Amino acid sequence: MPRTDYAVVVPTVGRPSLRRVLRPLLEAAPEDAPAEIVVVDDRPDPDAEPLVLPDAPLLRLLRSGGHGPAVAREVGWRATDAAWVVFLDDDVEPPADWPRRLRADLADLPDDVAGSQGRIEVPLPDGHRPTDAERAALGLRGARWITADMAYRRTALHRAGGFDPRFPRAYREDTDLALRVLDAGYRLVRGARVCAHPPRPGGRWASLRAQRGNADDALMRRLHGPRWRDRVGEAPGRLRRHAATTAVLAAGLAAAVAGRRRLSAVLGGLWLARTAEFAWRRTSPGPRTAAEVTDMAVTSALIPPLACAQRLYGELRAARLAGAEPPLRAVLFDRDGTLVEDVPYNGDPEKVRPRPTARAAVALARRAGLRVGVVTNQSGIARGLLTRAQVDAVNARVDALLGPFDVWRVCPHAEEDRCRCRKPAPGMVEDAAAALGLRPRDCAVVGDIGADMAAAAAAGARGVLVPTPATLDAERRAAPRTATDLLGAVRLLVDAHVPDRAEERVWFPSRG
Repeated sequence: MPRTDYAVVVPTVGRPSLRRVLRPLLEAAPEDAPAEIVVVDDRPDPDAEPLVLPDAPLLRLLRSGGHGPAVAREVGWRATDAAWVVFLDDDVEPPADWPRRLRADLADLPDDVAGSQGRIEVPLPDGHRPTDAERAALGLRGARWITADMAYRRTALHRAGGFDPRFPRAYREDTDLALRVLDAGYRLVRGARVCAHPPRPGGRWASLRAQRGNADDALMRRLHGPRWRDRVGEAPGRLRRHAATTAVLAAGLAAAVAGRRRLSAVLGGLWLARTAEFAWRRTSPGPRTAAEVTDMAVTSALIPPLACAQRLYGELRAARLAGAEPPLRAVLFDRDGTLVEDVPYNGDPEKVRPRPTARAAVALARRAGLRVGVVTNQSGIARGLLTRAQVDAVNARVDALLGPFDVWRVCPHAEEDRCRCRKPAPGMVEDAAAALGLRPRDCAVVGDIGADMAAAAAAGARGVLVPTPATLDAERRAAPRTATDLLGAVRLLVDAHVPDRAEERVWFPSRG
C-alpha cells in the first residue's frame, strides 16, 4: 500500500482526553504515520496554563483565540501542506491501528472523492438505559460528515473555501462544509476505520444549552435552502411543534392577563398536555430514575420557548450576515502585510512574496464580479528611502503575481505631512472608489492593521482585518470584522454582501 501524505488537525479546549487522541498517531509505524500533527488550542483565555504536549518533531501547537471549532480547524489545516487533512476531535479515542486503517481508506480514492468519514462508535452505558444526554451522544453513530473523524483532500478544502467562521459552536460547521464540497461536484464516502467517542456528561441542563443550535440551523437554512436536512439524511426537528406549544403558552398567559379565565384554563390544559407528551417522549427510553424524570419535566417545559427564542435570534443574525448592508462592488486591499509579505521600505521587485491565500482571495473576488484595487502607504518616498520609480516597480510585480488590479492608489507622504490620503485618513479609499465609478460605501477595505480599518470607517467603506503578528491586540478588538486569512476575508465579504448570488456559491470555480 503506497504511503499516504496526510496531516492531522485536532482543535482542543484543553480536555485531558487529548493525549489519547495523539497516542496512536505518535506511535504509528513510519509508513502509517502522518506527515504532521497540528493541535489548535481554542481556549479563549490567552493567559490559560499552556498545554503540555508530548515532545515529538511532527507535533505543532497553534492558538486560535477561542473563536470556536470552525476557526480552529481553519487555522490548523491552512498551516499544513499535506495532500489530505484529517480532522479529529479532542475527545475521540482512535485505536492503535487507526493510522493504518486510515491509509487503507484513502488509498486509491478517485479524484472526484473529496472526503472520507470514519465510523464513530459510542459505547452504550453500563447497567442502565441511556439518559437523554447520553442518547444525544449516541446520535453521533449515524451522523454524516462530522469532523469527529473526517479526512478531506486539501484541493477540495481550498475549492470550497474551508470552514465558515460564522458558525461559532461545535455544531453545523462540519455539515456546512460538507454541503459546499458536494456542491463543488465532489463525492464523500465512508471509510472502514473506527473511532470511539465516549459519552461526555453534559450536566443537568445540557439540553437547554443545546437549544443554541437552533440559531445555527437558521444560518444553514439561509445558506443551503429549506431542504438542507434531506441532503444529510437528517430527520426534521421539533421546531414547529415547539413553536405551537409556545404559541399556546403565550395565548394562555394573554388570556389570563385579560381576565378570560375559562379560555386561559383551556389553553393552560392544552399547553400542559403538549408539554407532558414531549416530556414522556424524552423520558420513556431512559432509566426513569427520579432525577431523570424531574430533569425531563423541567427542561421539557423550558425547551419550546427557548428553542423559539434561539431560532428568532438566529434568523435575525443570519439576515444581518447575509447582506443588510448595500451590495458590495469592490474590494480594496492593503499591500504590505496583506497581499504580500511586509519587507520594510521594499524597493526591490525580486523581494515580493505573496501572502498565503492571496492569489485565491483576489481570484475569488473577481469570480464574484467584484472590482479589485490596492491602497498602500509608502512613506519611504517622503523619507528618501525609496523612489517613486522603485515603488512603481514593486507594484508592477505585485500586479503581475496577483492582479491585474483595477485601480492603484499610493500615498507617498510621511505621517508628519498630515495629508488626506495616508491611511488612516480616507483619501485613498475615496479616490480609488471614484476611479471605479463607485461610492466608498460600495467598497470594502481588507488590511492587517488598525489604520486600514480606520481609513475604511472614515470613508464609509466596510473593513475586514486579517491579523498578522504585527497586529496589535487593541486593533483586533476594535476591528468591525476579522478573518484568519485573506481568502476567509474575501469569502466573508462575498457571502455576506454580493447581491443575488448566494444560490450560485460563487466561490466555487465550477459554479462561479
